[in-house]
Amino acid sequence: MSTALPRRVLLGISAGIAAYKSAQLARLLKQAGCEVRVVMTDGAQAFITPLTLQALTGEPVRTSLLDPEAEAGMGHIELARWADLILIAPATADVMARLAHGHADDLLTTLCLASDADKAMAPAMNQAMWRQPATARNARRLIDDGWRLLGPDSGDQACGDVGPGRMLEPDAILAALSEPADRPAEGLHVVITAGPTREPLDPVRYLSNHSSGKMGYALATAAAALGARVTLISGPVALPTPAGVERLDVESAREMHDAAQRLAGDCDLFIGCAAVADYRAEAPAEHKLKKQEGEDTLTLRLVKNPDIIAAVAARPDRPFVVGFAAETRDLAAYAHDKLARKGLDMVVANDVSRVGLGFGADDNAALLLWREGDTTGQADLPPQPKAELAEAVIRRALECLTPPAGDAD
Repeated sequence: MSTALPRRVLLGISAGIAAYKSAQLARLLKQAGCEVRVVMTDGAQAFITPLTLQALTGEPVRTSLLDPEAEAGMGHIELARWADLILIAPATADVMARLAHGHADDLLTTLCLASDADKAMAPAMNQAMWRQPATARNARRLIDDGWRLLGPDSGDQACGDVGPGRMLEPDAILAALSEPADRPAEGLHVVITAGPTREPLDPVRYLSNHSSGKMGYALATAAAALGARVTLISGPVALPTPAGVERLDVESAREMHDAAQRLAGDCDLFIGCAAVADYRAEAPAEHKLKKQEGEDTLTLRLVKNPDIIAAVAARPDRPFVVGFAAETRDLAAYAHDKLARKGLDMVVANDVSRVGLGFGADDNAALLLWREGDTTGQADLPPQPKAELAEAVIRRALECLTPPAGDAD
């Protein structure tokens, strides 16, 4: 698999505050051995000057489709033919919309339509704009048209909001461009649950478990690296959001259930990796529970939480559903039971009692079971870093989701 960066990169910069990051991106591309030429929209020049990019790339910066000198020899067509890759960073909601609908009303969009080069963009916008159905439709159309979307990231935004929409950091963009050329998940939407849930007992106490979220986050990283659009529904963990992954933070099992139901009808692959609390307090106390003099025990009344993975598998519009089984004994028996009882397509079972594996560890091992018609396929994945195990799980799920041509009836 090739991991080489393209030799000639046309860097498009549109009108977002994240344009300041494009200077560092241009510098990193040059350091990696790429030839870089820059095209800026009118609005981009309000955030960063063409002179800055010219100094970093050593090439004149193009800003206008109607530049008499540059267009004396149809310069925009020459530039479109020159590029091996057109990379737009940042890509605003406006640029995404115009490209999704085939507009060519400035130099940047005209070059995109006139070029057969590979195309990628790093979206950057307010979190509410990114979550709009119109932006989601435009993103899907761009992916269908062959664009590769890098990000966005999630976190603090210049406007004060917090959420998805941040442009990936330049080093993350460079890393994404250097990923293996095979991207079997391109165009697919993968939804993953990760981490623990917390079920409140009172305002300061809760029921939870030892899940660190590392396995779920490794799955999200692997799915994104293989080309998928990834949404990560995360319980409370101390982990950074993987590059290019949209993250939704939840606390309780019911919050995770609601988020999963919202997304399950719009995804191709659903992976339930979270360690969800089976029970919650029937009536959490309004104030902190106090020790009672003379009482040596405390009775809590618990009720069942919704079964997230089974609910997704029971949907009439269900995606391909992968469940996890964290067990301490009889691994194969419990895994087979979970596959059948919950109507799953695949189960990843791991023995969390093994020292150095499972909860909180960086390594893991797993037994994979998947449906093959009337039979069950099986594979043992030996102890290995969670990142490697995650890629193996994603690739196996993709093979089951998209069988080779000729296998269908």
